[in-house]
Amino acid sequence: MAVLVTCSVTEDHAVGSDNVTAIADQVWSLGQTCPDGFTVDVRTMQLQTEGIAVSYAATQSSHTREQLEDVVTHALHHDGYVGGWYDSISRRYYFDSSRLYPDSLLGEAVRFGLENGQQDIYILTINVNLDLSGKVAQVVSRDTLYVGTTGDYRPLSFCEPVTGEYWGFGIEMAREIAARLGVNVKFVKTSWPTLTEDVLSEPQLFDMAIGGITITDARKETMMMSDGYLGNGKTILCRATDAGRFRSLDDVDKPEVRVMVNPGGLNEKFANQNLKHARIIVHPRNEEIPSLIARGDADVMITEITEAPYYVNTDTLLAAPLLNTPFTHGEIGVLMQKGQDDLILLVNSIIRKMKADGSLRRLHDKYGLVYVF
Repeated sequence: MAVLVTCSVTEDHAVGSDNVTAIADQVWSLGQTCPDGFTVDVRTMQLQTEGIAVSYAATQSSHTREQLEDVVTHALHHDGYVGGWYDSISRRYYFDSSRLYPDSLLGEAVRFGLENGQQDIYILTINVNLDLSGKVAQVVSRDTLYVGTTGDYRPLSFCEPVTGEYWGFGIEMAREIAARLGVNVKFVKTSWPTLTEDVLSEPQLFDMAIGGITITDARKETMMMSDGYLGNGKTILCRATDAGRFRSLDDVDKPEVRVMVNPGGLNEKFANQNLKHARIIVHPRNEEIPSLIARGDADVMITEITEAPYYVNTDTLLAAPLLNTPFTHGEIGVLMQKGQDDLILLVNSIIRKMKADGSLRRLHDKYGLVYVF
């Protein structure tokens, strides 16, 4: 089912619900003027451009003018919506009585579509068919979105060691995505060294990974990444007493400077590629490195502009002197296996909506992060 928002029906064309034939005439005419499809409220003859349209099984395969009257009758006795679309293979225009869900009830829309034997449902808001044999339907059917996260990256993803509770900017993004899918969320522990292996694991360990994962061409060669929802860039964390000592990357790249990084991620890769003289120390637990810098076990931590402000604000012994002039510029996104096109599509639509309605900016403000969009 598709919708073409350039099609229009004026109020003069609206008819009463007791005149099925007149309504069917109007809907039939829409099929002639909207070849790419439409969804219309047959009670008012107003075209719908938002929400999720799902067809009833009872009116499946209706394409003749006579069958259209049955579709209209069904719609008037149920939800009041009729969808139409042209099938280029059979060269017929099909009509269905439909139910319209708000975007926030995607999970319910998927369940209704599966109950009615539909192959897909139509998201009018973003003009996209959602395949009900894909990943999203699987997630909705089990009522849980499994999200891989490292839990060691304040303030994006952190797991409290005592309670096991996850919190952070990325954790809230995952919960928002799950909420808009209408399902629960369960976090699965991963690590920076095993992130790629865990994402590509078969059977899957989780549906997607989140929490400080930079969008890179290398990752997109073997996996899929969403649109960016947070800007980032490499910077340093050092002791506050050393803030004047480090004014550039060259100041860091000296034999006497001890640079600490966590293993397996882009911080270690950046250090190995750009620091030829400094002593690089790999420490297994990312969340412990700031306190090690503060007590003098190393001089500099390679980190991100997303992480450094948190530690500066929570520990007066630390500073991020190059925070406003990061060494790199990039964005953080959601990572998942290839082949989950329907899930990446939904995640991207959620990110776009959060940018448009201001909720993404408010989440940045909550965690003291720079909004770059």
